[in-house]
Amino acid sequence: MLVRNPFHLVEFSPWPLVGSVGAFMLTVGLVSWFHGYSLVPLLVSLLVVVLTMYQWWRDIVREGTYQGFHTYQVGVGLRWGMILFIVSEVCFFFAFFWAYFHSSLAPSMELGCCWPPSGIEPLNPFSVPLLNTAVLLASGVTVTWAHHSMMEGDRSGSIQGLVLTVLLGVYFTFLQAGEYYEAPFTLADGAYGSTFFVATGFHGLHVLIGTTFLLICLFRLYFYHFSVGHHFGFEAAAWYWHFVDVVWLFLYLSIYWWGC
Repeated sequence: MLVRNPFHLVEFSPWPLVGSVGAFMLTVGLVSWFHGYSLVPLLVSLLVVVLTMYQWWRDIVREGTYQGFHTYQVGVGLRWGMILFIVSEVCFFFAFFWAYFHSSLAPSMELGCCWPPSGIEPLNPFSVPLLNTAVLLASGVTVTWAHHSMMEGDRSGSIQGLVLTVLLGVYFTFLQAGEYYEAPFTLADGAYGSTFFVATGFHGLHVLIGTTFLLICLFRLYFYHFSVGHHFGFEAAAWYWHFVDVVWLFLYLSIYWWGC
C-alpha cells in the first residue's frame, strides 16, 4: 500500500526569485532617492515587493486551507520557523538595547558625562508613553481572548477580539506618531536622539506589521479559513503580537522611565 509522506514538497515557484530581485531594486531605488534621483524606481520596486508578498502568501494560504497540504508534521515545521524568526527579532532589538545602555551607563565626555545629555529634555514617561503601554497591554488581552475563543469554536468572540486588537494597534500607532511630532529632540540629537528614535521607530514598524498581520487574519477568519484545530496563521500572528508587547515593556522601562 502506498503511504504518502507527511511532509509537503513545495512546488516550483517564481516568487523567491522575483522577491529577491524586487528587494534588491528596492534598496537601489531607496539609495538613489536619498541622492536626489527620481522616486519612480523606488515606487516600482516597492510595488513588485508588495505584489510578490501577496502572491506568495496567497499560495501558502491555498496550500494550507484548501489543498490540505499543511499536515501535523508541516505544522510543527511552521511553528519552529516562527519561533526561530521571533528569536532573530529578539537579537535584532538586543542590538538597540546594547547601544542604548552602552551610552547611558557610562556616558562619555562627548555626552557631557551625564545621561540624558545636557540640553536634551526627555519625554514624560507618565503621559503618552504610559498610555501607549496600557494600550498595548490591553491589546495583548484582546488577542488572547480571540485565540481562546477560536480554540473553543466561538467565532463571534474571535472576531470581536481581533477587531479590538487591530483598533488598539492603530490607536498605538496614532499616539506614537503624535509623540514623534511633538518630541523636543530629533534623530540628529546625538546618541540619545538616535538610540531613542531607532529603537522606538523600529518597534513602531513592528506594530504596523503586526497590525497588518492581524488584520489579514481577521479577513481570513471572516471567510472561514480557520477552524478549532487548524489556525496556525492566527497563532503565529498572536505570538508575534505578544513579542511586540514584551519589547515595548522593555523599551518603556529602560528608555522612557529609567532613561529620563
